[in-house]
Amino acid sequence: MDAITVIIPTYNEEAYIAQAIQSVDFASQVIVVDSNSTDNTVQIAKQMGCEVYLRAFDNFSNQKNHALQFAKGDWILFVDADERIPYALQQEIFEAISSNKHAGYKLNFPHYYMNRFLYHHSDNVTRLVKRNNCKFEGLVHEKLIIDGTIGQLKNPVLHFTYKGLLHYISKKDNYAWFQAEQMLKKGKKATYFHLAFKPFYRFFSSYILRRGFMDGIPGLTVASVNAYGVFSRYVKLMLLQKGIK
Repeated sequence: MDAITVIIPTYNEEAYIAQAIQSVDFASQVIVVDSNSTDNTVQIAKQMGCEVYLRAFDNFSNQKNHALQFAKGDWILFVDADERIPYALQQEIFEAISSNKHAGYKLNFPHYYMNRFLYHHSDNVTRLVKRNNCKFEGLVHEKLIIDGTIGQLKNPVLHFTYKGLLHYISKKDNYAWFQAEQMLKKGKKATYFHLAFKPFYRFFSSYILRRGFMDGIPGLTVASVNAYGVFSRYVKLMLLQKGIK
């Protein structure tokens, strides 16, 4: 069996980090790259046998790329502190890396909100990759670049991403600044058309096309906040265009 290194980026995750580490106890190496937490995240990770590296946060890609240089496993699995790898997914991971069919695999992340998993609000994200020649690009919702084909695993990650409505909205606002800065660097400009159409389409896509309406009130809430996140992104891009932050 090829060795697996798990990389967990953290910042003030003392309420979540222990269970995340426990869920990846099948790994031969667990690396925590911490953005100078002010709570007990680092102490908990060290007590549980993780390798901990401190780095001031600048963007998500650089944090993970920094951790990659310390990885020793043949395969790398990237896990956030609010995520859990259940047993069925563990077994599927072992089968995937034993087959050596692909250079990386996407994992399925159904959203968790209002005490339930929203299976019509889910994402497929590349998180399991061969160590050689992989790197991240992008400031937020970073993209993992690898050499080779990418497969898809079926069993879901348990992702406890939403810690309440205010936390969810705050998270969207923080991401919006990174996304706006990234768009500005690419020469993109925001218009009033973007402010009106883009949020509407995100809501329509999330609630109708992806059948978020089947998730009830939580599905409506998630679709609405996702639309707000898009609106916030373009407002911030307008501010950056005017030299305001």
